[in-house]
Amino acid sequence: MRSSNPVFSRRGFSRDAGYAGFNAQQPQAGGPAVGTNPYAQGAANPYATNPYAPQDVQLGAPQQARGNVMTIDDVVSRTAMTLGTVVLTAVLSWLLLPVDPANLGKSYGIAIGAGLVAMVLSLVQSFKRKPSPALILGYAAFEGVFLGVLSAAVSTYIADGVVVQAVLGTMAVFAGVLIAYKMGWIRVTRRFYGFVMAAAMGFVILMAVNLLFSVFAGGDGLGFRSGGLGIVFGIVGIILGACFLALDFKQVEDGVTYGAPREEAWLAAFGLTMTLVWIYLEMLRLLSILQGDD
Repeated sequence: MRSSNPVFSRRGFSRDAGYAGFNAQQPQAGGPAVGTNPYAQGAANPYATNPYAPQDVQLGAPQQARGNVMTIDDVVSRTAMTLGTVVLTAVLSWLLLPVDPANLGKSYGIAIGAGLVAMVLSLVQSFKRKPSPALILGYAAFEGVFLGVLSAAVSTYIADGVVVQAVLGTMAVFAGVLIAYKMGWIRVTRRFYGFVMAAAMGFVILMAVNLLFSVFAGGDGLGFRSGGLGIVFGIVGIILGACFLALDFKQVEDGVTYGAPREEAWLAAFGLTMTLVWIYLEMLRLLSILQGDD
């Protein structure tokens, strides 16, 4: 089962690297028991019939030699590095790229350029068979520049203090989803996955249509990003981001349990960072609308 994350949904963990350290009928110590995984279809290992697994791994195949496998500590450290890069470059861009009327156009131009570079790097990484730390950290750096200028502009011209609130809100969503997932309050099943993906596709299509109307007709297009509809769609966007997190947690948990290669921790960090950026942007937009209406 693939995650809803833009990275995971493109290719999942590397197909050619293999998953060492598990047997399809004998999960490693601490792994789920046979038949307990909601994605399994007659097998305990969700990757045995999944394109993430090497093609020669089938139910009942001999156990492979254990290699350098991914751990939670690997995911945490790589995610901290990636998010730390985003935060560092965001702070530097906030300080070094002023958004006062005299410099706003120049700073916006740099931010838009950085955002486009970040998008290109993310697409390149998404199509690569293996994670590249240089591409991932490069994406994080340019994404941070974009977020720093955007956040400074929103704080200066729309709602002072909204950035801190958006950061705290993003952290609260992350912590809440993590706790709910670990407590078993969120069960990631095929039905859950299908619902989230359908909702995400509908959300993206509506936002794309709204963008087209805003480009050709001016203003806010169909009004999906302002007023009452903006508030509704902001809440929906945050909820979708929370669902993405749950699916990403499941993806990481399965990768750790069934022995994904250690280098795949970079891919997990990349995907989690993209999801958190999504949540932050939706949180920033929602709070801006709410404070702008006061």
